[in-house]
Parts: sequence; structure tokens; C-alpha cells
Amino acid sequence: MSKSGFFKTAVIALALTALPTIGDAQTASRDPIMWTARTVEYVGETLTLRGEAELVQGDNRLRANQISGFSQTSDSRIEASGDVYFVTPDQTIRGDRAIYTTADEMIVVTGDVILTQGENVMTGASLTYNVRTGAARIQGGASGRVQGVFYPERSGT
Repeated sequence: MSKSGFFKTAVIALALTALPTIGDAQTASRDPIMWTARTVEYVGETLTLRGEAELVQGDNRLRANQISGFSQTSDSRIEASGDVYFVTPDQTIRGDRAIYTTADEMIVVTGDVILTQGENVMTGASLTYNVRTGAARIQGGASGRVQGVFYPERSGT
């Protein structure tokens, strides 16, 4: 790979560092970023990680069969597909596909979505989550229903 090709790849890899953070975003954004996969492909402005692809920054992890990062002047986007898991210290989101856009700080997860927080569990067909505000919306699938199991906080245990 030529020197300029290496730097272009590095720039695109940095687009992948737009991994959303939940909680203390300032601390997490200073943490180093690690990514790994069985194969890496760079075409145009897209870097694609395939085969047990994973991005890790601080305590946040995005894992999927494939993760692609797109870098554009005003916006960057990460798309993950196949057995997608987004794990933070407090939550785990599982789905078939996820798209995260840096411009609006939104992550959209679709396909048999499971959101867990501690013992609490919600399921649906799609989840839209604003990383900055914490606002979330989960929608039902074919049945149109969302299901959840919530445990009240236990005191004195």
C-alpha cells in the first residue's frame, strides 16, 4: 500500500471511531479505539470490516458480522449488519442491523431488537436511540407489539 493510501485508510478508520458513547461521553471520546476483523477492505470513502468485526472504545463495544464506516465532509456513518451487538456498561442492544449517524447522533437498530438494562428487557422490531439526549423509541414488529419485563429497584438487599 502506498503512503498516501495508508493515510487515506487511517482517515477512514477514524470515521469508524464515531462509535456512539453512552454516559460519560467526554471520557470515552478520549479513550483509544481498537478495531478488529477477519478481513478489511477500503474502497472509495468506505472502510469495511468483515468477519467477527468489532469496534471498542473505552467500555463501549460494537460487534457484528460486518461493520462499514463512511466518511463524508459533513457527516460520518457506521453501518453494522449480522448479529449486531452494541454493549455499554449499562445496556446491551441486539439486532440484525444498525446504522449510526454522527450528524444527529442517532443509532437505529432493526430486526428482532432486544434491549437489556440490568435485569430489565424490552423487545421489538426497531429501536431508535439518540445518544446525546438518551431519548429512545422502540416499535413492534408484525404483531405491532413491544414487550418488556421490568424489575423494580430492590432496596435493602
